Amino acid sequence: MANEVILLDFPVSMFAARIRIGLAEKGTDYERIEEHPWNKGPLLLHMNPIHKKIPVFIHNGKPIPESLIILEYIDEVWNDDKAPLLLPSDPYQKAQARFWADFIDKKVNSFWTKVIWKVKGEEHGAGKKELLDSLKLLEAELGNKPYFGGDSFGFLDIALVGFYPWFRVLETCAGFSIGAECPKLIAWAKTCLQKESVSKSLADEKEIDEYVAEMRKKIGIE
Repeated sequence: MANEVILLDFPVSMFAARIRIGLAEKGTDYERIEEHPWNKGPLLLHMNPIHKKIPVFIHNGKPIPESLIILEYIDEVWNDDKAPLLLPSDPYQKAQARFWADFIDKKVNSFWTKVIWKVKGEEHGAGKKELLDSLKLLEAELGNKPYFGGDSFGFLDIALVGFYPWFRVLETCAGFSIGAECPKLIAWAKTCLQKESVSKSLADEKEIDEYVAEMRKKIGIE
């Protein structure tokens, strides 16, 4: 099958990191086109006219937006014996992975945004508690397993591990140590980093620092 595979990407995005990791796990070559969230190019606006955000996955000219949907698409298309499955084959385990990935996007990311981009006030304080509670729920779901799916790295690990390079920024903004509060999550992240697909796909911490400084200046919270 002839494939033209393009990822509209932004280096520090934890959501785009999901797609980089998924493609690396599948051993799929692709072209990266960087799109800045404040300076959106015509290709991004054309390929994702509804949400106008990255990542967007373009396969043979056909765009797929939203990172979790993209991951499932990649898993279904590149499903030969040479490539590992990202989602479990068991229907219940698959449903659980989808549930917790949705929890990350709807809860963890929402509270995360409150903590990093709201520097004071009631909303910031509430976000800190809600975020920590959410991380502890994820840690409880992980339990003593090396990965969320057990012995196999997969969909839910990919959904969460892109947040890991942002932990240092989060701790500074939130005033708590994730390592002290959720040590199993830190151990899990370090296990994930032993995989080349992860270590080479995650955002660079220096680039995150530069982006956060730029963003804070832009929204007036220097």
